[in-house]
Amino acid sequence: MNQEAIAKAGEIINARTDYIGDGMKGYATVTTIDESNYPSSTTMSISKADGINWMTFNSGANASPVKRIAKNNKACVCLSSSDYHINLVGTFEILDDIKSKKDNWQEPLTEYYANVDEAIEQGLMPIKFTTKRYNIYIVDGDLEAKGIL
Repeated sequence: MNQEAIAKAGEIINARTDYIGDGMKGYATVTTIDESNYPSSTTMSISKADGINWMTFNSGANASPVKRIAKNNKACVCLSSSDYHINLVGTFEILDDIKSKKDNWQEPLTEYYANVDEAIEQGLMPIKFTTKRYNIYIVDGDLEAKGIL
């Protein structure tokens, strides 16, 4: 296990939760299992994170990712650029409580909702990804790490 690679990957993930005025700093590719038992990918903004350990995303209660997670919570989250590749495999949990919805509210959501209360009323649904295993490569320093959490 390369702690330096894990720490750098955590910094990259945590930085992607920062609001920069015109949206998030980037997206993660989230892959879940569809109703035909095939992988289905989409890009989503990370709302909160604890390095590679866990991260939350916001979705709608009736959105495809939430429906898929309700049936099969196994998933993969990938963050990639010319500087790094972070592949995380784990499980999702649907956070259907008011506290989680308020905790995951972010200013970019005002593009869709006037405020957090309207978002909750209209079906804001945070989903939490927890990493089980990881595969990381950071170009700067030629850092690699692969393992199980």
